[in-house]
Amino acid sequence: MGSPSVLTRTVLVRNAEGLHLRPAGLLVRVASSYSATIQIGYGGHMVDCKSILSLITLGAGQGAELSVMIDGDGAEAAMQEICELFESGFQEDNSAASSTSLAD
Repeated sequence: MGSPSVLTRTVLVRNAEGLHLRPAGLLVRVASSYSATIQIGYGGHMVDCKSILSLITLGAGQGAELSVMIDGDGAEAAMQEICELFESGFQEDNSAASSTSLAD
């Protein structure tokens, strides 16, 4: 029952403002809850996902494709949680969708 050495995925920045301070803060919070090494890359530059300053320096705007690499304990759970953040647009674009039940 061996664990995979390194998990890698490509994620898309969906939110209109890109990877700015709030989404970077969410990423740091999630990444810091795992002991695994988590890196995110853009434009050939990989950074530590547990460092908000490093994430901001990526300059990843809406539509950017980022590489996520995770190695260590909890890698699968960490990857799932991080991918969900990106897929939800860091819940920035979905705020109006949650209050659209006026058609009853």
